[in-house]
Amino acid sequence: MLGTPLKGSATRLLLLGSGELGKEVAIEAQRLGVEVIAVDRYPNAPAMQVAHRSHVINMLDRSELARVIRQERPDYIVPEIEAIDTRYLLEVEQEGFTVIPTARATNLTMNREGIRRLAAEELGLPTAAYRFAATEEEFRAAVAAIGIPCVVKPIMSSSGKGQSVVKSEADVEAAWNYARQGARGSADRVIVEEFIPFDYEITLLTVRHVGGTAFCPPIGHVQIHGDYHESWQPMAMAPAALTEAQRQAKAVTDALGGRGIFGVELFIKGEQVWFSEVSPRPHDTGMVTMISQNMSEFELHLRAILGLPVPAVVNLGPAASHVIQASMEAPEVRYEGVAAALELPETKLRLFGKPDARSGRRMGVVLALGATTDEARRKAEEAAHRIAIHPV
Repeated sequence: MLGTPLKGSATRLLLLGSGELGKEVAIEAQRLGVEVIAVDRYPNAPAMQVAHRSHVINMLDRSELARVIRQERPDYIVPEIEAIDTRYLLEVEQEGFTVIPTARATNLTMNREGIRRLAAEELGLPTAAYRFAATEEEFRAAVAAIGIPCVVKPIMSSSGKGQSVVKSEADVEAAWNYARQGARGSADRVIVEEFIPFDYEITLLTVRHVGGTAFCPPIGHVQIHGDYHESWQPMAMAPAALTEAQRQAKAVTDALGGRGIFGVELFIKGEQVWFSEVSPRPHDTGMVTMISQNMSEFELHLRAILGLPVPAVVNLGPAASHVIQASMEAPEVRYEGVAAALELPETKLRLFGKPDARSGRRMGVVLALGATTDEARRKAEEAAHRIAIHPV
């Protein structure tokens, strides 16, 4: 049963985080007449522009979060970013509110320490060797134990912030400082990981829905400075590797529970698979599904949230996505080259409508179909590079 927006019968969805991924969830919710309330730390965030109403708060502030939740009384609380007081969500779930996928899953996955210990120590999944550190002394000891090269990340961050690779002793101090600067929230610990010389990494979108668990075709992606730059689907994999990836993804999402889409990140080398991370929400690399599948990751997420059927996920052909990034800081921008980008056949463009720009900020994405994933990647990259961003 779904209600009518802005009426007493409304089915209400509260988005905690209103970026480009939340915007697409909001659009899918609007299509089914779900009342959408968007929340973020800054005004006019992308999802706010398509929601019924919005709130600007610090979601790490328990009192502000409580005020909005109690004012709106949503049927579903849907976290979209890491910078949330997830411990408070554990409490509101006990009061009867529904947190997607669950408050425990949100709390565990927002913190790399929680999810890594669950995957490696409780579930026994293969992962890179790791150590945690809260002080520079502990950090240097962790690097010595893991060995160089190694990967350093804050236990809480987003979009690759604070992530670096230590390639020599000369990198150690800078990696420590960068990880601390890139941390989100009150987390002051870092994780030091073994560097795995993988062949490629994938995102395996895994949907827990009313009928069970479904997998999207694997998505290959390239990251620059730890942040998604391009993705493509399907990623060619050895059948044994795909089977193992699905086993690991199901194990970790079953342990987390709830309903919704999870972005499970894995490293692949031959037929070996290592679990890396999981996000309990749509994944940035999964934006390619807006052109590559019969149901995008956003539609899948909403169907799962509402308890609606998720029949077979169908790949519509080789596809790719490529980000459009700002190269400057500006309070307002204009986009040039939109027509030139869309002259390329079988391409689509999504401009996120972010109210301001800063260097490296993701402002849009190009989606493309091709005869092969390589062709789709070339088209998406060319179209993205035809877009120029100018300060106003």
